[in-house]
Amino acid sequence: MSALGVFRKTLAAASPPEGADLALQAIWWAGRGDWTQAHECAQANEGDPDCDWAHAWLHRKEGDLGNARYWYRCAGRPTPTSSLEQEWMEIATTLLARPLTTLRAES
Repeated sequence: MSALGVFRKTLAAASPPEGADLALQAIWWAGRGDWTQAHECAQANEGDPDCDWAHAWLHRKEGDLGNARYWYRCAGRPTPTSSLEQEWMEIATTLLARPLTTLRAES
């Protein structure tokens, strides 16, 4: 199963996968249909290109295209012409392909 397929299966859980950074959490919450929680995650790390990309997608989804274009510029991404679902999959696939980072040091 692809990483995206595994990620989609996690959408049935009560919370994002352990170790998911804020950008991936934003896309996870969006995948569950919780725009508000997704937006909070994306906003929590403004200036990070991945969070800004998720933020752009969220505003595109709500129909606020002017705000979406602003966040696409912040993310260094063109405004997409693909469907929202296609872009969600692109964002998730891109974020899942990044090397994992250690979120906290072992004591």
